[in-house]
Amino acid sequence: MGIDFPSKTVFDEISLGVDAGERIGIVGRNGDGKSTLINVLAGLVEPDRGRVIRTNNVTVGLLGQSDELDEEATVGYSIVGDLPEYEWASSVRTREIIEGIVGDIPWEATVKTLSGGQRRRVDLARLLVGDYEVIMLDEPTNHLDIRAINWLAQHLKNRWREGQGALLVVTHDRWFLDEVCTSMWEVHDKRIEPFEGGFSAYIMQRVERERLARVTEERRQNKLRRELAWLSRGAQARSTKQKFRIKAAQELIADVPPLRNELELKRMATTRLGKQVVDVMNVSVRYSPAKNAAGGDAASGDVADWVLRDVTWLIGPGDRLGIVGENGAGKTTLLNVIQQKLRPTKGYVKVGKTVKFAVLSQHLDELMAAGDDRVRQVVGRFGHAVMLDGRDQTPKQLLERLGFSNADMNEPVCDLSGGQKRRLALMMILLEEPNVLILDEPGNDLDVDMLAAVEDLLDGWPGTLLLVTHDRYLMERVTDNQYALIDGGLRHLPGGIDEYLAIMAEQGEAASSDKSVSAKGQKAGRPHVSSSAKAAISSASANAETASGEGNAPALSNAEQRALKKTLQSTERKMHTCETRIQEATDRLHEADPTDFQALGSIQKEIDELRGQLEGLELVWLETAESLGL
Repeated sequence: MGIDFPSKTVFDEISLGVDAGERIGIVGRNGDGKSTLINVLAGLVEPDRGRVIRTNNVTVGLLGQSDELDEEATVGYSIVGDLPEYEWASSVRTREIIEGIVGDIPWEATVKTLSGGQRRRVDLARLLVGDYEVIMLDEPTNHLDIRAINWLAQHLKNRWREGQGALLVVTHDRWFLDEVCTSMWEVHDKRIEPFEGGFSAYIMQRVERERLARVTEERRQNKLRRELAWLSRGAQARSTKQKFRIKAAQELIADVPPLRNELELKRMATTRLGKQVVDVMNVSVRYSPAKNAAGGDAASGDVADWVLRDVTWLIGPGDRLGIVGENGAGKTTLLNVIQQKLRPTKGYVKVGKTVKFAVLSQHLDELMAAGDDRVRQVVGRFGHAVMLDGRDQTPKQLLERLGFSNADMNEPVCDLSGGQKRRLALMMILLEEPNVLILDEPGNDLDVDMLAAVEDLLDGWPGTLLLVTHDRYLMERVTDNQYALIDGGLRHLPGGIDEYLAIMAEQGEAASSDKSVSAKGQKAGRPHVSSSAKAAISSASANAETASGEGNAPALSNAEQRALKKTLQSTERKMHTCETRIQEATDRLHEADPTDFQALGSIQKEIDELRGQLEGLELVWLETAESLGL
């Protein structure tokens, strides 16, 4: 098979096949033909040479990069068409898909009223409810949050029985590739190279392939040198060829040093930033701008009005922190509060005197001023070098590390691809020498090689890093600690993204099994409740339900009321003690030696544990108070 475009040949003499049971991830540089490949396999594009054979009239479903949804159609019609509700609702798989992907989108809303991300999810749900033998997905994780990405991965893993169906996925989400795919295709240099295993196995095999290529080139160069010596000096004795031993893929990375020197980076960051970076203290933010400006109490008003509720977060020099949460959870609001662009309704933010923020936004606002300027003109405005990996690097060296060639230097900024614009914007903000870097979805539009280059660049950057991304691999690769925004509160995730997914799953189960729990009580996790408190609360709830159905029957007995009041008073005392210990630990954190990273880490761990205990006590108090009717 061959495919030609007016300016280049995309594929030349390609032969490959997709068998039943295969789960294939497709990777490659931007512009090498990944989307063209699946369009050819789906029958939307005919090859210029050769042919594509589909056996047994196989059915193929494709999720393209753009949708063809009817603007005037409803969400429901776009997904299930004219099927009556009793038909599609009787399918467990269909119900799970609708709940997992578009559960928060109004069923009767028209497509034209949806955001770009909502349209994408509707189109994905439309595809998944279909009964296709082969599914092809082009960037399916775009606009999905981490929980939705995890749901999609589990769905695709369990959609078919072993040996049935086939899946082809084009995505830059490396965690998704590792989770779903059992083989990989790398698209490069007009050809397609297959690899066994998921993304991690592919990387190991590629490293070995590149090592062998270097060995081959070294042998060729040595042979040329020997031949030149023979020509100039006559025949001479030939030495025995050097022997090379092929090592296993694991041995290739056995002696690889750590990704970054955390202690050295923290030392340099402390030198640049000083003791204090950002202290977010008891911050709450409401949706209403008018209420936000006037100030108020986070305990009043509708719970749904509050984007952030009593958030306390101490960000120190050299911290590398990730923020996760569902779409609309308040991540952007929190970043604006940290930068003091948004005044909190309650609480305050204290920013260190030496702090200099820099933000890489989703919409690349940093490049608006460049207009039609060429890349070399933009680079020319930065005459100084920046410190990375312990040495000074010029703007041109930075661009080379980020994949720019000499030919790219003459390209107008407006003509660059999305990935090139994102890399150029990153270079520009690094050259401004900030000491607090905020990255909002930096992986958008980048292929896996460029993501690796950006990660390598960030590994040597000495400062405080805040990252918001739905790319799980990037999050866990670049940051040292992750935090989740759940129901307006900020929760530390010692267990990383796995812990976040477990919390959200448990919260979803609790919401479906216990509708009576108030929204205030929906914390990030279910805390420990003593057996006596459980018994009192359970008994009170049962009696309350009986009372609601029997008119004047008493809701609680005197003994039950006494037990609940005792639990309430005991919980209040424990909450007060916990709050006091948190304040004492916070004071110790501020007074500690900023270069004693072991002590700082120990204190911060103590604070996180105390906050977790306080959250548990708060939920016990709320449930007890509700049972008492307070």
